[in-house]
Amino acid sequence: MANTNIPVAERSLTPAEVAALDRRLRRGHLFIVIGFQTALVAIFVTLWSGQDAQYGPGWVHPMLYWDLLVAAVSVFCFLRGLSLRRGLPEFFSY
Repeated sequence: MANTNIPVAERSLTPAEVAALDRRLRRGHLFIVIGFQTALVAIFVTLWSGQDAQYGPGWVHPMLYWDLLVAAVSVFCFLRGLSLRRGLPEFFSY
């Protein structure tokens, strides 16, 4: 009897395809972790970048640009991780 928790497309995979699926899921988990860590950095740097945006002369706001870059990396990594994590892992070992 088929395991109904596994999506239909993943029920008849070869061992090599299962290994590739597990690598994809682990890579997705890594991207999610990186996304959350960079989000924390962006949140902590927000106060500094706000001060830089308020008191910096002209268009020279390096901390603001750094914060926007880190926030964009965070969103990218989080969304990429979610797209790679679709499906279920073979083992729930981590």
